[in-house]
Amino acid sequence: MENYAEKKQRIYVDADACPVKQEIMDSATKYNVPVTFVASYSHTTTKTFAGEWVFVDTGKEEADLYIVNQVRAKDLVISQDIGLAGLLLKKDVIVITPRGKQYLETNIDTALQYRYLSAMERRGGKYSKGPKKFTDEDILNFITTLEKILSKDEGDSKKI
Repeated sequence: MENYAEKKQRIYVDADACPVKQEIMDSATKYNVPVTFVASYSHTTTKTFAGEWVFVDTGKEEADLYIVNQVRAKDLVISQDIGLAGLLLKKDVIVITPRGKQYLETNIDTALQYRYLSAMERRGGKYSKGPKKFTDEDILNFITTLEKILSKDEGDSKKI
């Protein structure tokens, strides 16, 4: 039988382009939740944050594959990758973006369809401006969403 420590929620971060690493560590420390940052070797840096760091090969989907193979139900993943989010929701994993949007079964199909249509337009030579500038409001939305999820989990774990 698993003990409580083995069941504890963990945060995985698709870290290559994640702009909220420090905010993740601040909240995770507050709620005593372990964090694993997953990045490719090509994104190594001297600016490190606490938490566990795992570096993977530089292939296009290597970080995603690592995360998919490591997560368990109720873990939390922070990623901008909609395709990865779709896979993780099927495993009962909580997924939020660095802007604080939570992907759910009720909104993932729309997000995947939008991604597909955007890719088709790019193949046709039509390009959009790209993502909007990351703002302080985005950071606040992220922290609010993350804290709400972590505080709920902490309340649930006290019932065990």
